[in-house]
Order: sequence, then structure tokens, then C-alpha cells
Amino acid sequence: QVELVESGGGLVQPGGSLRLSCAASGNISRFNAMAWYRQAPGNERELVAVISSEGTTNYADSVKGRFTISRDNAKNTMYLQMNNLKPEDTAVYYCRLGIGTRYWGQGTQVIVSS
Repeated sequence: QVELVESGGGLVQPGGSLRLSCAASGNISRFNAMAWYRQAPGNERELVAVISSEGTTNYADSVKGRFTISRDNAKNTMYLQMNNLKPEDTAVYYCRLGIGTRYWGQGTQVIVSS
């Protein structure tokens, strides 16, 4: 049984920052990558950033230079530091364990608005 719990979303003004967390529990040792996705109203879910267990990272072009993905393997927790937020970053953010798996968190809402 695998469980992922996101936290840290909220309402922030343009230019502001938020830090999302994703705590994983259960039989997760067989998984390497963890990732953040987001889904805005009317849009498909899209990959935001991915990190391997060794710390290799990749980002969507739309967030490069503004978002930073990281993980603490000892705590089984992944983070997404989001800086210089824009209205177009408004979405529900989900964490995912592994590549192409069915293991998703419940999502946390991020709203960027003045």
C-alpha cells in the first residue's frame, strides 16, 4: 500500500512564493523517480518537474528558473519550491511516485491572483 499526501498550497499574489510538500508512505523502496504535475481548469494534467533518487532533476520549460524540486530520502518527502509565481501557475498540483504509475496524491490547490 502506497500513500502520498501533498500540502502547502494556497492563495498567493503574483511574484510570491510557495513551498509544496509530498510525504510518501508504504512500500515505496522499489520506486526511483518522484514528480510534480499540475492541472489547471479545462486543461490536461502536465508534468512540472521530476527528480530521481540520486537527485537528477528535469523541469517543464514554463517553470525553469522559478521552481526547484528536491527530496529528502530519509523522510520520504519531496518538495517543490515555487518562486516568482504567475497567474498561469494556478492549478491543482499533484505528486506522483514512479514513472507511469497509478500512485498519485490527492492534490493541493495553488491560486496565484492579486
